[in-house]
Amino acid sequence: MRRISRITAVLLAAVLLLSLFGCGASDGKTHLKFQIWDVAQRDSMQAICDAYTAQNPDVVIEVQVTNWSEYWTKLEAAAESNTMPDIFWMHTNQILYYADFGMLADVTDLYADVDPGFYQQHYSDISIDNAKGSDGRMYGVPKDKDNIVLVYNKEMFDAAKVSYPDESWTWDDLVEASDKIYKATGKWGYMAYNDEQLGYWPFVYQAGGYVLNDDKTAAGFDQPGTQKAMEFYVGLQQNDWCPDQTYFAETQPGIAFFSEIGSMYLEGNWELMNKCNSFPNLTGKWDIAPLPKCPDPVSGDGRATISNGLCYATAAHGKTRDIALDVLKFFGTEEAQRIASSYGMAVSAYIGTEQPYYDAFKKAGYDIDIQVVEEQFAYSVQSVNNAARPKWKAPVLDELNKAYNGTQPLDVTLQRMQKIINDATAANLANR
Repeated sequence: MRRISRITAVLLAAVLLLSLFGCGASDGKTHLKFQIWDVAQRDSMQAICDAYTAQNPDVVIEVQVTNWSEYWTKLEAAAESNTMPDIFWMHTNQILYYADFGMLADVTDLYADVDPGFYQQHYSDISIDNAKGSDGRMYGVPKDKDNIVLVYNKEMFDAAKVSYPDESWTWDDLVEASDKIYKATGKWGYMAYNDEQLGYWPFVYQAGGYVLNDDKTAAGFDQPGTQKAMEFYVGLQQNDWCPDQTYFAETQPGIAFFSEIGSMYLEGNWELMNKCNSFPNLTGKWDIAPLPKCPDPVSGDGRATISNGLCYATAAHGKTRDIALDVLKFFGTEEAQRIASSYGMAVSAYIGTEQPYYDAFKKAGYDIDIQVVEEQFAYSVQSVNNAARPKWKAPVLDELNKAYNGTQPLDVTLQRMQKIINDATAANLANR
């Protein structure tokens, strides 16, 4: 083996010490990396970091943005090598995976010195549940909350002489308007994308069905309400005014809409300010409305939208864990959440800090009915999730595509979707 020089050995030792005390720097301050995946939220995240460092000048926080797919690839690799970022966003798609494997710091008692009931007093049940692991403990501080709205092109509605959608709209109105707009303008009507939160999920709950039962142990594709919704939603593609899924494989609904070749689609409120900023030439041409309700639900009043939300997290065994936890503690306060809301990119999860989000649209001069988002929280349903979801998510969508492309009857598809979810869930429970 080649021998190294004494100078090299000294340098290697110094590097090792820096890796062990990774938060240190030549300026004597603690430097933290905060990883996110949405460039549109960089400014709001930097603002809350700056608010923290204003109170803690010995800490410097750098916000780093990585695209969605690369984010999770890098995070998993970092988790395996115990080099996770100091602070990072956690999504409900992944939190159970990371929490159940012991990779996330437990923040259940983070505010115990302030108020043992802090989370319950300041966050909704949905926001709290979005940050929990399978053991019921908190592995993230709630960041935001969202729901899904109907986005529509006013000019196309005007051209077809169709009234704009409002809270009275039902599925029947959605179909009728789509048909009239297509015949009058040649533009697509409602674009029924094969997706979960931005696709069939809201319709399932509007019809009185469910994707997972209350204790998350079984699927609901054998339920009358779920079957009713799936028949309706998948059937929309049979209309001339709705593109098929081959089209969506190349052109997502949002792109078609803002290219002015489609009249309606579902969007998450987290994208609305970004869309306003990205398409200033369309200002005044589009607006948002509540989701159309099911006219004859199996149960309930026919109204539902899906609500999800991110949380702030840190590694269970990170070198900067204690400092990162203090940052997370600040991020969950009213002060930080109000700052984040004021950028109009996401509705902060802390109850009472939502209004700055809505006000941001008015301040920017964007005249859309943004209060629709606030009103829909009253009947929002928590985004569907269980610990087995990473195993069943892709196979379920693959099965549904078979119904869309006509290679498999819908009833067989629903049976197979039911079995995929139930089998994956049972296997996960058995391996705990």
